[in-house]
Amino acid sequence: MEMLGVAWERSYQVQMRRLSKLLGFSLENDIPEALLNMPVGDQRRLLEGISANWLANDGVWFQAVEFSSGMVDAKRCNDTCWAHFSPFEAWSIKRFASIPENAGLEGLKTALEYRIYALINRYSIMDEGPNAFTFQMNDCRVQSARKRKGLEDYPCKSGGTVEYNYFAKAMDPCIRVECIGCPPDKHPDEWFCCWRFFIPEAEKGKA
Repeated sequence: MEMLGVAWERSYQVQMRRLSKLLGFSLENDIPEALLNMPVGDQRRLLEGISANWLANDGVWFQAVEFSSGMVDAKRCNDTCWAHFSPFEAWSIKRFASIPENAGLEGLKTALEYRIYALINRYSIMDEGPNAFTFQMNDCRVQSARKRKGLEDYPCKSGGTVEYNYFAKAMDPCIRVECIGCPPDKHPDEWFCCWRFFIPEAEKGKA
């Protein structure tokens, strides 16, 4: 991740400056001025579109493996990818939002606000005191679409277990994760999946 950080910053500057000359747009602090001057509403719609494209790309890849090798291999590939992507996403968010290392549950809550799907899904967080909170995915774009089509929930529990454990540990190794419910588990109408993040008593002094 350290090497990625160094390489990304240098690569971004080189590429953006070259593109600005080729396409004739101005930069401010290596960011296209057109993006900086875009109305806030348009910026949000752009972010939502990028997030939706990311999710669509995830689905396209999943189906490519599924149609080639079957559902079992598709889920195995998906879960393996989450084990790599979640720490990368956590690392990126920490850099962008200036979240310190080992920031505990408060740092994790902040990081969850910056996840790619945070703009296209609806979620809620309920505190259980200073050392635990629950995270509910109240409206999941994937599961809601399946529901509208009359399809059963996609069984995403294995992927979610990998995703949330790796994301939380990348934010702070003291944090543990418990799945309250996630498809194929039965769940109430108000959420599709629910996760509990907590710091055990033995880890409090390290947090």
